[in-house]
Amino acid sequence: MSRTSTSPVAPVAATVAQTIFRVGLGGVLIAHGTQKLFGWFGGGGIEGTSKGMHAMGFRPAKPSAILAGLGEAGAGLALALGLGTPAAGAAAATTMGVAASVHAPNGFFATEGGLEYPAVLGLAAASFTIGGPGSFSLDSVTGHVLDRPWMRAFALAVIPTAIAVQVYRRQKALAHDASGRQSGPDTASAGAPDGAG
Repeated sequence: MSRTSTSPVAPVAATVAQTIFRVGLGGVLIAHGTQKLFGWFGGGGIEGTSKGMHAMGFRPAKPSAILAGLGEAGAGLALALGLGTPAAGAAAATTMGVAASVHAPNGFFATEGGLEYPAVLGLAAASFTIGGPGSFSLDSVTGHVLDRPWMRAFALAVIPTAIAVQVYRRQKALAHDASGRQSGPDTASAGAPDGAG
């Protein structure tokens, strides 16, 4: 009788797969971030994103738009290059975690406007914070000076805290808006951004 054995994936193949995933994830984040920052790919740019941020309860809106754009484009570029991977992964995971919290009331599936898409991106980014970028990366070339084990642990611990702070601030702003609307139409109209729906 012949015995069938399962052989592990060759290290080179695993590294190539890891690199493809990391670069692909980084590319997706770059595309979304440049929509917010520069209006590329049909995005709203800083002004359009700021209006959307204000309507969603992120205050102040313009700095929030810039941070969201950098959290996607900047972290995405760093992930694609495999440079400063713990910080890049944490920044992207935090940004996507906050985005997922916005979509959460719509349920899970992206087709219903749910949290599925940003949550998967956030988990993917967090996985690189934990596991590192792999051999085909600038972190590897530079001797992992920006990718130490303690950096990975610290960055991973920061993610839920940073998400919780942003979610709390957003909820507080939305509660303030709601109380303003209840106090009278003049107060509500004064606080609403132009074109916000």
